[in-house]
Amino acid sequence: MKNADEFLSEASQSPELTTWGVGPWQGEWPLGDEFDPELLANGDTRNVLDHYRYWKMEAIVADLDKRRHKFHVAIENWQHDLNIGSIVRTANAFLAAEVHIIGHRRWNRRGAMVTDRYQHVRHHPTVDDFLAWCNASGLGPNGGALPIIAIDNVPGCQKIEEYDLPESCMLLFGQEGPGLSEAAIEAADAVLEISQFGSTRSINASAAAAITMHCWVEQHVFKRR
Repeated sequence: MKNADEFLSEASQSPELTTWGVGPWQGEWPLGDEFDPELLANGDTRNVLDHYRYWKMEAIVADLDKRRHKFHVAIENWQHDLNIGSIVRTANAFLAAEVHIIGHRRWNRRGAMVTDRYQHVRHHPTVDDFLAWCNASGLGPNGGALPIIAIDNVPGCQKIEEYDLPESCMLLFGQEGPGLSEAAIEAADAVLEISQFGSTRSINASAAAAITMHCWVEQHVFKRR
């Protein structure tokens, strides 16, 4: 993990990370273990909510852990899918419990825009390993298996707009292009598609993940169903 000076040096070379920055704290420093003396002294250029300005990274994660939502996000990564970084960033925005990567461990973190430092990410080498974790998690209804909701436009799928997403669930996405593997679809409790109205057959995997997560938020945070 980078210390504050390293992060600030990196941020000074990256316009994306300086857009939301604030300078050194003015006046008497605030009290509290959550505050980082380096950030208070030098400024905070991270893309975080104002509430978390000058907080230590571990303090932000601990605060998020107190109120994470009950949905998890998973994506297959057999071909080093470049969407994973964007999906991690979106999972952080919607406060997903955890992101699960199935297949190759390595993934391109550029699209995450350092949000992976605040988002729990777990790796599963195979679909079987992933399924075993879901079954043994105790995070599903009545302490049972976590239901797997796959997102893909395959024959027999249901429309996400007409489906009641479980409060505790695993939202599973395939790779850009090939979509979900046969093993992943077979492991799913339900397969849903996002309704489209144009000429293209499919939408970007990271866009599909964002839409799906927001559908969950609409149903379980804003209670619109």
